[in-house]
Amino acid sequence: MAIVIVIVGIIVGLALVTWIGLGIKVVHQWERGVLFQFGKFAGMRSPGLNFIIPLINQLIKVDTRILTVILEPQEVITKDNVTIKVDAVVYFRVVDAEKAVINVEDFVSASTQIALTTLRSVLGQSELDELLAHRDQINLRLKEIIDEQTEQPWGVLVTVAEVKDVLLPETMQRAMARQAEAEREKRAKVVHAEGERMASENLSAAARILSVEPVAIHLRYLQAMVEMAGERNSTIIPIPLDILSAIRSLAPAREIASDNR
Repeated sequence: MAIVIVIVGIIVGLALVTWIGLGIKVVHQWERGVLFQFGKFAGMRSPGLNFIIPLINQLIKVDTRILTVILEPQEVITKDNVTIKVDAVVYFRVVDAEKAVINVEDFVSASTQIALTTLRSVLGQSELDELLAHRDQINLRLKEIIDEQTEQPWGVLVTVAEVKDVLLPETMQRAMARQAEAEREKRAKVVHAEGERMASENLSAAARILSVEPVAIHLRYLQAMVEMAGERNSTIIPIPLDILSAIRSLAPAREIASDNR
């Protein structure tokens, strides 16, 4: 009889330990516990050691860290009828664990599908130039639209939604390359023409100054001599400008004398 009592005691003890063990739940710092009692929501449990009543209570732990979802490449037709292939990445986290458990079966899968449909919708309403030049605005629009459908009903907040890469057809890539080359050539011609205009204006201004300032002519002459001497490949014989001026003054006199004859 005593042996039976001991065995029963051991069994009861083991059952009690097992029951207590099943009731001990550890909620990590990055998790939130959603408690149900007989299938009915019974409150939230904070991080740390928690005890529930086995077979009566159920504790579902929800990860509140940021989750990364990479959206597979999608073929999209833009507003200007260009077929492109894009892929994107979405970062989101649970801000309301109760809604994430009760209102949706699998919030990760549901949020991913919403992100995919929103990506195709937003890019289908945008032109190719807008997607290439203003991608930050596209990303912001994606985030706002996804948030409207996930945060309030499911308790899932999108922190970042970003288009990673845009793959264009080869024909479109060649056309854009030709357009970029033509644009560069146009800018080069404009810069060259502007340089020619500025040079002509500077030469005209220099000519006006030299025509009214004899000293400026002497200084320019000396500078030219210095530049020529620096080349060291020719012999230079400097001639005073006074002699050149005298020669030029004699030329009209000779023409007059020849006319008189």
